[in-house]
Amino acid sequence: QVRVVESGGGLVQPGGSLRLSCVASGSIFSINSMGWYRQAPGKQRDMVAIITSGATTNYADSVKGRFTISRDNAKNTVYLQMNSLRPEDTAVYFCVAILRTQRGGYDASYWGQGTQVTISS
Repeated sequence: QVRVVESGGGLVQPGGSLRLSCVASGSIFSINSMGWYRQAPGKQRDMVAIITSGATTNYADSVKGRFTISRDNAKNTVYLQMNSLRPEDTAVYFCVAILRTQRGGYDASYWGQGTQVTISS
């Protein structure tokens, strides 16, 4: 069993900051990439930021320069520091961990339940 749990969402005024955290736990052999996606009401789920085990990062164009993804491999944890938040950043943010549960196994994606981020004055 693998669990992926996000935390840190909330209500913030435009221009403010939030830091999301996500921990993967359970029967984990190795974690490849971890990242964040978001889904606004009535829209598809889109990639926000991804970080590999080697710390290579990839960001959506809409968040470049404002969001920073980081990772603590020892803690199986990924963070998303979000600055200069805008109303259009409002969404449910989902964490994903791409990992293997055993040696020689295949990578699979495990998702958290999501955390609500609301940007409003």
